Amino acid sequence: MKVIKRDGTTVDFDPQKIVIAIEKANAAVDEDCRIAESKIKEIAEYVHGKNRPRLLVEDIQDIVERQLQEAGKFDLAKAYIIYRYRRALVRKSNTTDESILTLIRNSNKDVMEENSNKNAIMASTQRDLIAGEVSKDLTRRVILPEKIAKAHDEAAIHFHDMDYFIQPIFNCCLINIGDMLDNGTVMNGKMIESPKSFQVACNVMTQIIASVASSQYGGQSVDVRHLGKYLRRSREKFVERVTQTLGPDTDPKIIDAVVDERLREELKAGVQTVQYQINTLMTTNGQSPFVTLFLYLQDNDPYIEENAMIIEEILRQRLQGIKNEKGVYITPAFPKLVYVLDENNCLKGGKYDYLTHLAVKCSAKRMYPDYISAKKMRENYEGNVFSPMGCRSFLAPWKDESGNYKFEGRFNQGVVSLNLPQIGILSGGDEAKFWKLLDERLDLCFEAIMCRHNALLGVHSDVSPIHWQYGAIARLAKGETIDKYLFGGYSSISLGYIGIYEMTKAVKGCSHTTPEGKDFALRVMKHLRETCNKWRAQTNIGFALYGTPAESLCYRFARIDKERFGTIKDITDKGYYTNSYHVDVREHIDAFTKFEFESEFQKMSSGGAISYVEIPNMQNNPKAMESVVQFIYDNIQYAEFNTKSDYCMVCGYDGEIMINDDNEWECPQCHNKDHAKMNVTRRTCGYLGENFWNVGKTKEIKARVLHL
Repeated sequence: MKVIKRDGTTVDFDPQKIVIAIEKANAAVDEDCRIAESKIKEIAEYVHGKNRPRLLVEDIQDIVERQLQEAGKFDLAKAYIIYRYRRALVRKSNTTDESILTLIRNSNKDVMEENSNKNAIMASTQRDLIAGEVSKDLTRRVILPEKIAKAHDEAAIHFHDMDYFIQPIFNCCLINIGDMLDNGTVMNGKMIESPKSFQVACNVMTQIIASVASSQYGGQSVDVRHLGKYLRRSREKFVERVTQTLGPDTDPKIIDAVVDERLREELKAGVQTVQYQINTLMTTNGQSPFVTLFLYLQDNDPYIEENAMIIEEILRQRLQGIKNEKGVYITPAFPKLVYVLDENNCLKGGKYDYLTHLAVKCSAKRMYPDYISAKKMRENYEGNVFSPMGCRSFLAPWKDESGNYKFEGRFNQGVVSLNLPQIGILSGGDEAKFWKLLDERLDLCFEAIMCRHNALLGVHSDVSPIHWQYGAIARLAKGETIDKYLFGGYSSISLGYIGIYEMTKAVKGCSHTTPEGKDFALRVMKHLRETCNKWRAQTNIGFALYGTPAESLCYRFARIDKERFGTIKDITDKGYYTNSYHVDVREHIDAFTKFEFESEFQKMSSGGAISYVEIPNMQNNPKAMESVVQFIYDNIQYAEFNTKSDYCMVCGYDGEIMINDDNEWECPQCHNKDHAKMNVTRRTCGYLGENFWNVGKTKEIKARVLHL
C-alpha cells in the first residue's frame, strides 16, 4: 500500500508510524485514558487491512481518530488530534528539505523528468527547480484552499504550474513584436531603437524573446510577418550603397544581381541568428525560450514577397538542422514552427505552393512545422487568422476601442485541468450521476481558476517591465497595475480537460467514435463550453475551454486512477489517458478520418486544441504527406505529424533505436546509451521516464511509453 504525503510524494505504507503517533498521544493523557499496546497494533493492522493501492496521509489519520473514538478513548482521540495539529505546525515551518536535497543529489525523478526541455543536472537549471519546489510547497500548504490542494493530489483536477504560482507572472502570450520593433523597447534599462536592417531586427527579436521567457512560465509566439519591412530596409540600404560604389550609370541588372546576393547573405545570417540564439540562450527558467514562429503569408501584406523569402529561409535552415557537439545535424527543439495554409499555398496551384512543398519535406524529416488551415480558422474565429500562444493555447476574438480585432499583445492567465475519466469511473455508468459529479467538479475548477486570476490582481507593471512597460503586452506607466488586462476577455484563463475517450468508455461502454459515444462526448464538450461562457458572463473574465497541452498529465491522472480503482479495461489498463478529445491510438483509424472526426471537437475547444497523426518515416515519400496537408486545409483547423523516426543525437543515426539485452536504449551505430541524447520518445505521449520490457519479453516498449 502506498501513502500520498501532503507534498504529493508517494511512500510505502509504514504501520509503525501509526503506532508511534498513538504512543505519543498515550503519553500525553492520564493512565486510565490510555489504550493498550495490543489495541494500538490492531488499529495499525486495521488501516493496513484496508488494502487500498493508495491512501492520503490525512485519510489514514481520520481512520485512526475514528478507531480511538469507537474504542471509547475520547480523551486519547483529543490528544491525538492535538498531536496532529502540532505536527502540522512543524510541517508548515519546513516541508521542502527532502525534495530539494534529492533534487541536488539528482535522485528526484518526478521533478527531473517533469519538463523534457530542462537539463535538471545543470546547476543553473537546478536553481530554478529548487525555487519551484519552494513555490509548490507554499502553494499547497498556504496559498491554495485545502480542498483545492486535496483535489489536485487525488487527481480530480490538476492545478498547473504550481512551481511558479507564488510569483506574479502568467502563462503564455502573443508578443506584440511589431510594436516593439517599430517603436523601440527597453531591456535591462537600456533603450533599443527601431532596427535599420533585417539582421539587427532578428537580433533584437531574439533578445526580446529571451527577456519575455524569463518573466513568464509558458510559451510565447511571434509573427514573422513583422520582419518583412526590415528585409526591405536592408534591400534599400544595399541598393544605395551598391549604386554609390559602382556608379549611377551601372547597368540596373548588375546592381540588382549584387544587391540580391548581399540580401541573401543577410537573410541567411539573420535567420541563423534567430535559430542559434534561441537554441543557445538560457533563460532564468533554466531552459531555452519556449517560442513558436508563426509563418503566414497574407495576400494584402505589402511585404509579402519579403516574408515569403524569410519563410523559405526558415524552412531551409530547419530542414538542415543544427549541429550538435559532435558536428552532426540534429533537430532543434526550438523554435517551434506553425505554417499557415491559405488559398495562395494550399497545394492547389497557388503562387506560394513551393513553400508548402518545402514545409512538407521539413515535417517529414524534422517533425515541424505544424499546420493551421486559414480557411477553417476563419470559420471558428470570426474571420481571423492568428498564432497560438506557444504551440496550442488560442485567444478568443477581441476588439479594441476602435473596433479593430487585436491578438498580439494578449496573454493567458493560467490553466486548471479536469480529469474526465475519473468522473466517468465514479459514476459507475450512471449518466445522471455523471452529470451531477461533473457539475460538482466544475465548481471546484472554477474556484481553482479564480485562485489563478486573483493572484494576478493588483500586480504592478514593475514586476516585468518587458511585458507591461515596454511593449510585449502593454506600455503602462511605472507602478501602474495590470488589472484592466485581466478583464473583458483581453486575456484568457483556461479550463483544460483530459480523456474524452476514456470518459465515454466509462459511462457509455463505447468509444466516442461510435454514434452513441460521439453524441455523449459532444454533449459533454458543449456543457464544458457553456460552463466557460457562463463563468465569463458572471465575472467578465475570458474563460476558455482548452485541449490540455500537458501530455505528462495524461500519465499522472491514469496512474493515480489505476492505483485507486484498479485495472479497468480500455480505461486504466493502458497506463495513459488520451489527451483532450483525441481518438485513442489503439483505434486503427486512418489520418483523414481521424482529422475529420476531431475537427468537430476542435471548434468547440476554442481556447486551444491540436490534432495529430502518427506516420512512418516519409522522407522518401513526401507526396503522401502532401495529400494529408491538402486535406488539413479543407477539413481541420490545426494539425501536426508525429513522425515515427528515431535518431541518435550523438552520431546522427536516423533509424530505429531499440532496447538492448540490458534493458537500455542503445544506438546501433555508435552504441550511445544515453537516453537524453536520443529522440526515441514520441510527441504523442511525451513520456520521458523509465522504460520496461513488455509481458512477452520482446524488444517492444511497454504501452505507456510509445502507445504500442
